[in-house]
Parts: sequence; C-alpha cells; structure tokens
Amino acid sequence: MTNAALTQERLRGLPPQERAEALEDLALTAFRRVLLMDEDEELPVDVSFFDLGLTSLRLMDVKQGLERELGLDIDATALFNQPTIEQLVAYLDNALEVSA
Repeated sequence: MTNAALTQERLRGLPPQERAEALEDLALTAFRRVLLMDEDEELPVDVSFFDLGLTSLRLMDVKQGLERELGLDIDATALFNQPTIEQLVAYLDNALEVSA
C-alpha cells in the first residue's frame, strides 16, 4: 500500500471534524513549504492564495504536493474557484469522500 493510500485510509477513518482538521494541517504544511515559512509561522486560512503572495506557478507546486500526499487528482480550476486554504480544505474533504 502506498503512502497516499495509507493517508487516504487514515483520513477516511476519522470523524468529519478531525478529518477536516487533518486536511487543513496537510494543506498548511504544503503552503508553508512553498512560501518558505517555518512550520510555526501563522498562516491565515481565509485569505486568498494570491494575497498570501503565491503565484500561479507556486500554486501548482502546492497542487502537485497535495496530489502526491493524498493520492487524489485536484482539478487546477478548483484552486482558482476555491482561492483560500479554508475553501480548498472543504474541496479536498469532498474529493476524499467521492473517491471512496
């Protein structure tokens, strides 16, 4: 079983609130990595990706990292239609349920 499959299995086994928190942690880690932030630096989840300083290219880096981590295909337009970490987490949570 791949790491992504194990991650999906673990996430699906969590209660909804805990799953959302775990997905948010994964997303925050991915964004901090691309933004060259320390893991303890505050990163608002309700601010637009572009207001955080991301470019389209860096956003694709986040997308690819989350796809590897979660084993999900993330539609690139989702990142523009759900332009905050908070909205992206809701999208990922739904995508995880649909792929079950």
